[in-house]
Amino acid sequence: MSDSKPAGQFFDAAIGLLRRVRDEEAGAVADAGALIAGTVADGGRIFVFGAGHSSLPAQDVVYRAGGLALVNLLAVPGVVGIDVMPATLGSALERVDGLAGAVLDTSPARPGDVLVVISLSGRNALPVEMAMNARALGLGVIGVTSLAYAEETRSRHVSGTFLKDHCDIVVDTKITVGDAELTSEGIAAPFGPASTVVASAVMQAVMAAAAGELAARGIDPPMLRSGNVDGGHEWNGRVLAEYGDRIFFRHH
Repeated sequence: MSDSKPAGQFFDAAIGLLRRVRDEEAGAVADAGALIAGTVADGGRIFVFGAGHSSLPAQDVVYRAGGLALVNLLAVPGVVGIDVMPATLGSALERVDGLAGAVLDTSPARPGDVLVVISLSGRNALPVEMAMNARALGLGVIGVTSLAYAEETRSRHVSGTFLKDHCDIVVDTKITVGDAELTSEGIAAPFGPASTVVASAVMQAVMAAAAGELAARGIDPPMLRSGNVDGGHEWNGRVLAEYGDRIFFRHH
């Protein structure tokens, strides 16, 4: 049943997108989960990256109750969130050539690791170069992006390519160009962005797939528990200690 009010329309739109991604991207999500599981089983490390609002789905799977303990945020100063002043600086930095290479070269990432790059449009220099450089370093690369942008916009990278062109696995978020699901009389611009909802769901689905794949291999996945349940802190302490050589979001 559809809703005539904007709030209900947004829920309808988001649910519709989630259903499409669930059904149409099931193979890609399973492949991404299998790649992460294989990397974990082989002693590798997992990194996630997103710029601007695309950093939110990346942050959502790092040091997360119910999440895989080995996921690390590959942070680029100035582009992770809107806490930078002015906020527009983050958008500008996404277009700077060479920044991704410098970040990767000074990161703990090494051949055999996996990097998930989240970028709604996949057209800016930073996510494109992040994927290109990661592959050159021998990392497996998973892209979470909207393929519509590659069809309807031009790349801002000198190569003319998009994020999708430099990934081992691509999960298409199905978001339309502009990232606004609703229109209404009296509101001049489209509104109701759903990219964060969908990309976050994709990331959690991929991590769930990875946990399931690890269990199928007879490996107990290193999951974190909520610190707000009895025994949670003790559980997490053991996990963080056991896998400390692959976790970079805390001091050693």
